[in-house]
Amino acid sequence: KPRVMSLAIFTALCGQILALEINTLHPILLLISLLSIAIGAGAAGCINMWYDRDIDAKMKRTKSRPIPSGSIKPEEALGLGIILSILSVVLLGLAANLMASLLLASSILFYIFVYTMWLKRKSYYNIVIGGAAGALPPLIGWVSVTNQISFFPIILFLIIFVWTPPHFWALSLFSENDYDKAGIPMLPNVLGKRATKKSIVKYTYFIYFISFLPFLLNYTSDLYLVVMLILNTYFLFLSHRINIDDNKTSKKLFKFSIIYLFLLF
Repeated sequence: KPRVMSLAIFTALCGQILALEINTLHPILLLISLLSIAIGAGAAGCINMWYDRDIDAKMKRTKSRPIPSGSIKPEEALGLGIILSILSVVLLGLAANLMASLLLASSILFYIFVYTMWLKRKSYYNIVIGGAAGALPPLIGWVSVTNQISFFPIILFLIIFVWTPPHFWALSLFSENDYDKAGIPMLPNVLGKRATKKSIVKYTYFIYFISFLPFLLNYTSDLYLVVMLILNTYFLFLSHRINIDDNKTSKKLFKFSIIYLFLLF
């Protein structure tokens, strides 16, 4: 999952770089720690695609993935995912510290058992709660350098956590039939498009407020404030415009949300 992987690795790297203001870590250990987080993210995605192979085969967006397309056997994907999960956790513990290692293990387990195996097929809150796993990389990156948790990386976690629902709800608006066909309870095919649009706007305001916090608490400079205001204003503009042209604008919002997170971090 290249987009998800690249975002996870990049936000983890940002967490590490910001943490270097507080503590130092040898460049080689820094890279090995980042590699461990990347391996862990890949492992979680691997097991996710093993478990979801039945619904992936039904959806136009996912039917060309390695398992439903037949290029990789399910048991091979599961074996690889388990081995990589263990490797990533052990490697991060050796290169950084035990706390970072436990956070990575928690992230992998949460993504697999809570999101993939439980919430995804049971509740339209799947993305809201399940987003916690994808929001952990900057916190893990920070802890890998400092061996402690502080409020700044928690804010970074919250930004991604609140960003995740509108990001995926925008995707679900133009992939609605896909999710319905696969029996996944996403917001549009459970509560309808109108409720989804309202939720996107509501969460966009939440993002606006939370992304203000790093500047308000003197963690960042004026440059961050300017970039944040521009990005959030356009994000909010697109979220409101979905009410006018939901299909076209939801695609635009989904694509912009990825750029938004990269530029903000």
